[in-house]
Amino acid sequence: MTPDGVAPDGVTLEVLHRGGKRALAAALARLERNPESDESQALLDAAWRAPGGHVVGVTGPPGVGKSSLCAALVAAWRQAGHTVGVIAVDPSSRASGGALLGDRVRIVSDSADEGSFVRSMAARDRLGGLADQTLAAMVVMRALFDRVLIETVGVGQSETDVAGVADTVLFCVQPGSGDSLQFMKAGIVEIPHLIAVTKADLGPAAERARADVAGALSLAAPAGNGGWALRVLAVSSRSRVGLNQLVEALEAHRLHLAQDGRLAIARHRQSESWVAESLRDRFGREGIARLHRLGLDLSLAPGAQPFQRMREFTARLQKAE
Repeated sequence: MTPDGVAPDGVTLEVLHRGGKRALAAALARLERNPESDESQALLDAAWRAPGGHVVGVTGPPGVGKSSLCAALVAAWRQAGHTVGVIAVDPSSRASGGALLGDRVRIVSDSADEGSFVRSMAARDRLGGLADQTLAAMVVMRALFDRVLIETVGVGQSETDVAGVADTVLFCVQPGSGDSLQFMKAGIVEIPHLIAVTKADLGPAAERARADVAGALSLAAPAGNGGWALRVLAVSSRSRVGLNQLVEALEAHRLHLAQDGRLAIARHRQSESWVAESLRDRFGREGIARLHRLGLDLSLAPGAQPFQRMREFTARLQKAE
């Protein structure tokens, strides 16, 4: 790794900008294959310093219509002139470990459109709705695109990891499924900034579901989203009913985060959580305890890069073994 953070073979953000989809796909593949290489770490460090895009996480139970809604959002953003990167996290094949459903196919996009890019990632054995390298891929894509959309795997009530990588979380509810009340019991109400009742073209059923969610929210304790009032909208990916309102609500939350340093604070907390979780996954609770015994604090200084901090902690733990 060179002192200025450029990867040895010249794979920089500028190279990815010029190389288009093929260069980005190759870079993300290398990142998944060998995330701790000098090349990968240099790219991540550079991307972390250039966080241009707004990251939206779309979550909800299987079959709720997340992929269709994501495709509709991509089309709306592209029509508005925004570049869009999509990370679609899929269930994993037990045979190969690869992505099983292939959301790259289900989220329909124009393959010739250099302004949009879809990457499927396999969740493998993670239960939080994301893949191991989702954060790393998000950091790179956030530096390259105006909007980054993350669709989680859809495993239900354990699907909460998306709050650790997205600026705005959109939770999807399907009319007539019982989700509108069930998710209130699971504590998922603390995660989203927006709730979309999908398949709004069902008419009365969708409106009942929207009213149920709004009513349940009125009984729930405030989620503490920094002054943001959780919004509930009815949307149809097929008829586009409510889609403009959803796009406007997502933009409103982006602008809300831009005020009073809210975005920087939220991303800093995400970074600290990622470092702690990554250390715990790799070294266990004993590794965390060893760091404390060495007098090391897991907190990050304002503006500090989590990948650099992770390398420092890893080196100290390996040296102490």
